[in-house]
Amino acid sequence: MKEKVKVVAAIIENGNNEILCALRSPQMVLPNMWEFPGGKVEEGESLHEAIEREIKEELKCDVKAIDVFNNNTHEYEKIIVNLTCLKCKLVDGTPVADEHSKLLWLKRDNLDSLKWAPADVCAVKELIKEI
Repeated sequence: MKEKVKVVAAIIENGNNEILCALRSPQMVLPNMWEFPGGKVEEGESLHEAIEREIKEELKCDVKAIDVFNNNTHEYEKIIVNLTCLKCKLVDGTPVADEHSKLLWLKRDNLDSLKWAPADVCAVKELIKEI
């Protein structure tokens, strides 16, 4: 039976109506695919706590989780990922690509120009519909 993993991702928008996209590094699973930054929810953590911690660790900045935006489950070859995307507000610092190869701010209508990790596709489609 495949392991089920609970993951959170941040949808961070800047003042220019652009959304932060992160390119997975060659060392990561699903290398060179784009994703919304985030990570695994730890035991006893709320979704809001998890995303705020993950962004501080991964991007070296602080966000405030606002609302759950999208929740979907995607089955990969070896694991099942339950991905909850939360809309977040950048409250301190500037995102830094520490674990990722690259960070990119992109307008909603250009999001589908990137090659997204499969679990993130559902949220990307929903964001584009918001235009």
